[in-house]
Amino acid sequence: MLGDATNWNEDEYRETVLKEREIQTQTVFRTAWSPSQSQSQTQTPNLNSLIVASSDGSIASYSISSTVSASKLKNPFGFINADTDNLLAEPDCFFQAHDGSAYDVKFYGDDDNALLLSCGDDGRVRGWRWKELASSKYHITSEGNNIKPVFDVVNPQHKGPWGSLSPLPENNAIAVNTRAGSVFAASGDSCAYCWDVETGKLKTVFKGHSDYLHCIVARNSSNQIITGSEDGTTRIWDCKSGKCIQVIDPAKHLKLKGPVSWVGSVALDASESWLACGSGRNISLWNLPASECTLNFITQASVQDMLFDNNQILTVGADPILNRFDMNGAILSQIPCASPSAFSISLHPAGVIAVGGYGCLVDVISQFGSHMCTFRCQCV
Repeated sequence: MLGDATNWNEDEYRETVLKEREIQTQTVFRTAWSPSQSQSQTQTPNLNSLIVASSDGSIASYSISSTVSASKLKNPFGFINADTDNLLAEPDCFFQAHDGSAYDVKFYGDDDNALLLSCGDDGRVRGWRWKELASSKYHITSEGNNIKPVFDVVNPQHKGPWGSLSPLPENNAIAVNTRAGSVFAASGDSCAYCWDVETGKLKTVFKGHSDYLHCIVARNSSNQIITGSEDGTTRIWDCKSGKCIQVIDPAKHLKLKGPVSWVGSVALDASESWLACGSGRNISLWNLPASECTLNFITQASVQDMLFDNNQILTVGADPILNRFDMNGAILSQIPCASPSAFSISLHPAGVIAVGGYGCLVDVISQFGSHMCTFRCQCV
């Protein structure tokens, strides 16, 4: 006998299957560590909250100490197999930030008055006071939560033929310059935008790319931004004039052709003298003061995010690996991650790394390379 099907509900079963499939295909596009609350500069910064931006448009914060404790109860070795385990972490704060995917999160400021900024598929850049989010708990309801932002701007729409407005371009990445009071957005209409954080007014439009922008970083010591585009180029812009002052073409330098020529990620080192550009599986390293490419090398999979850790380069991409390279392109370590494809790396001042990606999975990895925990984020 196979069971009693008298009370079988086909619609409920179908909804359950679709919901499970939706959760498995959702993606963490960006993570960010909250500002440290250590009492002095000599103290080791505390591992506070990890902020997660997901493809369902939600923003959530997770207490890493609580998540590590829960993870160790399930698996004392920390690493969770994404195919067989499902540690669903409970967020401290959870709200709907964007209509469509949330692609990036950044903190504007590093103290109690910091703003949590995010951007997304709806063409908006929004900001919330982190102190208020951290002091209250916003849990998901049947209708979701919408917390009113204190900063809310939207990309301009351009007039096309016969006066019609273009579709609202998405924002794929953001960068900040607290000294200039600016937030920058890399947009889908091939432009970058600069907004005044105090007034919410559009200050500068950076035009010159011929295709949409994937990434952006702020070179604050020189009052510049650097953008990477689907057109295969990286451009350096002067923020005062809005003019492009240098075009870097990694594809031409590497003699690349076809779909691997886009610039999907860029990273600056702490001195803002070295720039790394990711083009498909290729990474090129540039000495900015000398305007010279000093190195290029090939990785195992397409690079989807990268950052500098002192004189080393960390990358993640279209395979479940966190790579660490030296400045000569030699592999120093390769750490397995739960997500089959990773889109985000964030580095805490204490050396702890968070990797987020497909399946709404996040790995938290210690400065020694061991897994502290792996968890699946809550979804709308």
